[in-house]
Amino acid sequence: MHGLSLRTRTLIISAVLAALITGGTSLASYAIILDAMSKAAARDTVQVAETAAKVLSVAIAAAENAAATRGESGTSYRVVARDNMLATLSSRYAQLGFASTELTLYDEDLQPMWFSSPAAVLDDERGDRAKALSSGRAVRTSVEAPTLLGGLVGARRLDVTAVHIPTELAGGGTGVLDVVYRPLAEEALIEEVRWPMLSLMALSMILMVALMQSSMAWVLGLVDDLRQGADAIDAGRLHERLSVKGDDEIAALAQSVNGLIERLERRADAQSRFVADASHELATPVAGIRGYTSILRAWGADDPRIRDEAIDAIDRESRRMARLTGDLLNLLHADQGLVLKTERFDLNALSRQQLALSASRWLEKDIEYVGPDEAPIAMVGDPDRVEDVMSILLDNASKYTPVGGTISVTTHRHRETVTFDVEDTGQGIPEADLAHVFDRFYRSEVSRAAGEGGFGLGLAIAKSIVASMGGDMSVTSVVGRGTTFTVALPRGRA
Repeated sequence: MHGLSLRTRTLIISAVLAALITGGTSLASYAIILDAMSKAAARDTVQVAETAAKVLSVAIAAAENAAATRGESGTSYRVVARDNMLATLSSRYAQLGFASTELTLYDEDLQPMWFSSPAAVLDDERGDRAKALSSGRAVRTSVEAPTLLGGLVGARRLDVTAVHIPTELAGGGTGVLDVVYRPLAEEALIEEVRWPMLSLMALSMILMVALMQSSMAWVLGLVDDLRQGADAIDAGRLHERLSVKGDDEIAALAQSVNGLIERLERRADAQSRFVADASHELATPVAGIRGYTSILRAWGADDPRIRDEAIDAIDRESRRMARLTGDLLNLLHADQGLVLKTERFDLNALSRQQLALSASRWLEKDIEYVGPDEAPIAMVGDPDRVEDVMSILLDNASKYTPVGGTISVTTHRHRETVTFDVEDTGQGIPEADLAHVFDRFYRSEVSRAAGEGGFGLGLAIAKSIVASMGGDMSVTSVVGRGTTFTVALPRGRA
C-alpha cells in the first residue's frame, strides 16, 4: 500500500475487517442453521423409514392372507403372495403420498422387485444393502453430501440419506427395503433464510465500513489539527493553539502539543529578550570605545592627559566587554549541558576556601565572613561547578552588603541531599523583584540605583549550573535585613 493516502489505507483495511467480521459471523450463523436443519432432516428420515417399514409389514400380511384365502400352495402361493404384496405396497404408497420419499424393495438376491420411481434405485449402495441383509439391522448411507458454502452461492441441498431395512418378504425369504428421504421442506426453509442473511451481511459490511470511516475521519481531522499546529510552529506562529475538545487521548495529545508550543513561545521570547539585552549591554562599552577612539584621533596626539584618559577608558570598557563575553559563554555552556566530573570532596572545606577568597577580594569593605563548622561534609559531584556557584553567590552578597556587614555560609547534610545557605546582612531584595532574580540580564532598580556593576547574569548562570547538577536553588529576602540563597544538591555516594 505504498503511495496510498492514509484515508485510502484505512478504507481498504476497514473493508477487509468488515468482510472478515460480518462474513465470519454470517458463516457461523449459517452453519448453525444448517446443522439444525440437517438434524431435523435426519429425524424425519428415521420417522419416514419407520412408517415405510410398517406399510410394508401391512402389505405383506395382507398379501399372505389373500393368497391363503385362495388356497394357493407351494410355488404358486409364493408367486401370488408376492404379487399381492407389491400391489398392496404400490397402492398404499400412492394413498399415503409420502412427501419427498422414494421406496425400493429388493429380493433375496438384492434385485429390485418394486420401486416408487426409477430414481429410487440406487446401484451404488449395493454393498451397504448386502450388509443390512447379512446383519439383519438397518444401515444408513449418505447419498448426497453437499459443500458447506453451497447454500450461500446457490440453492442449498442438504444431506440425502438412504436407509436400508432388512424385511421378511411375502411367501418367505428376506429382502431389503430402501427408503430415500429428500429433505425438500428443510431445503426450502434454508432458501428462505439465505437471501435475508446475505442482505443482512451486505448491510452490516456497509454499516461497519461507514462507521469505521466516520471514526477515522474524526481522528484524521484531529491529526490534521495537529499538523496545522506543527506548521504553525514551523512558520513561527507560536501564538496559535490547538483546539481541545473532550477529555480523550487526542485531547490530551492536543494539550501536550499546546504546552510544547507555549514552552517554545516562552523560549523564543526569552531568546529574543536575551539577544536584545546582550546587544544593549554590549552596545554601551562599544559606544564608549568608539567615542574615546574618536577623541584619541582628534586630540590624543597633542594632549597626553586626554590620551591617557582615553586609553584607561578603552581598557576599562574592553575589560567590561571581556567579562560580559565570558558570562555569556558560561551561560551558553550551562544551557547546552555541562560536562560534570564525579569526585568525592568536602563541602565545608570548599566553603571555607571560597569565604577566604571573598574576604581578600572585598577587604576594603571590612565584611565579616562566617564559615561552616570544621566537621567535614562529604559529597560526590563536581567540586569546580560547586565552587563556581558559591563564588557567584558570595560575590553577589559582597556587592550588596554594606561596610561592616556579615556574610555567612552554613551547610546541612540530609539523607539524599546536601544544602548550603549563603546569607548576608545587605539591603535585601524587594518582594516584587524576587520572582525575577534568576532571569538573565535582570537588575532591580535598587541595584541600579546603588551603582553596582554587573550584567544581571551571575545568578542566572548559578541557577543553570545547579539545575544541570540535578539540584535546586531558592531565595528569601527581607528588605533592610538581608538575603539568603539556598542551594540543594544531590549528595551522591559519599
